[in-house]
Amino acid sequence: MIKVVIYEDDVSFRETLSILVSGTEGFALKGAFENCNDTAKQITKLQPDVVLMDINMPGTDGLEGLRIIRGVAPDAHVLMFTVFDDNEKIFESVCNGASGYLLKKTAPAKILEAIQDVYNGGAPMTSVIARKVLQMFPKTPARSTEIDKLSAREQEILQLLMKGYSYKMIAAELSITIETVRTHIKRIYEKLHVHSAQEAINKIFPERKIQRFFW
Repeated sequence: MIKVVIYEDDVSFRETLSILVSGTEGFALKGAFENCNDTAKQITKLQPDVVLMDINMPGTDGLEGLRIIRGVAPDAHVLMFTVFDDNEKIFESVCNGASGYLLKKTAPAKILEAIQDVYNGGAPMTSVIARKVLQMFPKTPARSTEIDKLSAREQEILQLLMKGYSYKMIAAELSITIETVRTHIKRIYEKLHVHSAQEAINKIFPERKIQRFFW
C-alpha cells in the first residue's frame, strides 16, 4: 500500500486527485491540504511514501514545502505538479531533492503510474520537463569513437594537450619523463593516423581546439 499526501490549493483539482488516489487499489490517501503552512507537523504525523506537491500555492508554497519535507522525512518521495514547465522552478526543485515532475494536464492513469514509479525508485517526468532539465546542464563536447583506440594514459595526455600543456608540463603533471611523454604522443599519432596534436584533438573532439600550445 502506497501512502500518499497531497498539497494542492485548487479545491477542484485537489478533490480530483484525492478521489483518484483513495479510489485506486494499492494506494492510500493519508491527507490533502491547500498549502504547506503545517507541512512539518503533517508529514511527521502521516509518514507518507509519496507526496504530490503543487509548486505554486498561497502561504507556504511547494518549493518551501519540499525543503521542509526533505528535513523531516528524507525518505519520502516528492512529485512536483506544475501548470507550466518553468525552468527556474523546476531546477530549484531538482536542487532541493524533488523525485519527479508532472504537468497538471497529465492523464489520471499516468499520475497513478508516476506515483508507482517514484515509489519504486524511478524519477518520472513528462517529456517536456525532462527536456528542460537536460537543457539546464552543460553539454559535454561531442566525442568520436576514435578515442577508444587509445589507452587510459594516452587519453589523459591528449586531454592535457588540449588544455595547452607542453611536454614538460605533462611530464611534471603525470610524474613521468619527457621522453615517455614523447613516446605516448607518437603512439597517439600512429593510432589515430595524424601528424599533430591539433589533428589528434580534432579527430577525437571535433568541436574543440587547443587552448594554447607551448613546445
